[in-house]
Amino acid sequence: MDECFSLSVIMPALNEEENIEEAIREVISGFDEFNLKGEIVVVDDGSSDSTLEIVKRKAGEYPKKIKVIHHQEPLGVGRCFWDGVRGAKGSFVCMLPGDNENNPREIFRYVKLFNDVDIIIPFVFNKEVRSKLRNFISSLYTWIINLSFFTSLNYTNGTVLYRKSVLETLDNKAEGFFFQTDILIRLVKKGYLFAEVPYRLRQRKKGLSKAFSFKSLREVTKGYFKLLLTLFLKRKSLKDWPSDSQTFKRMRN
Repeated sequence: MDECFSLSVIMPALNEEENIEEAIREVISGFDEFNLKGEIVVVDDGSSDSTLEIVKRKAGEYPKKIKVIHHQEPLGVGRCFWDGVRGAKGSFVCMLPGDNENNPREIFRYVKLFNDVDIIIPFVFNKEVRSKLRNFISSLYTWIINLSFFTSLNYTNGTVLYRKSVLETLDNKAEGFFFQTDILIRLVKKGYLFAEVPYRLRQRKKGLSKAFSFKSLREVTKGYFKLLLTLFLKRKSLKDWPSDSQTFKRMRN
């Protein structure tokens, strides 16, 4: 292993009292299993249930592994992500929501790829765990994104792992539901090296997903057109790769 992998897991949570404790426990177990120096930055997004109390209790049990950020009111998953990144100490970051739908072991197994790339993009291979309608919407969304931005990505809304320094090169930090796609397209257009990897998704055990709503659709639509306009008007970006990135190292050799 060429690098010391210190990973910060950003964990947004909004009313996840039924799932958050197990989600935290599985991430900590994954850190140990894959020998990672890790931390969890839980961002409570204004929960009205006992989510925050549970997280604070777990932080008391693992003071060196859990950091808590609290929003007084819901600000959205994108804001949670960026607040988590700003509070993260690791050299690498990824987001694992507090709903415990994602198995951290399916993500952590790929961390060694950071020896060669700066972004690791998982895509779901067991799509049958989701409804046909959700799979159709996801496929349509990905098709529109690839057609619009001349990319060929398999998935843009998953549990992507980033070298933290490459996120810091972005001058725009979208905070709506479009934030993950916005980040990926901007970084890919900057020329950062990435790897797409398969991961297995499990069904959400308790509670309802908050991904589909009129608010999220409005945010995605707004973010899409903003990104489209920005990239259309902007001249070819300078290769401002940070010196610790694999893209910088490999392109300069």
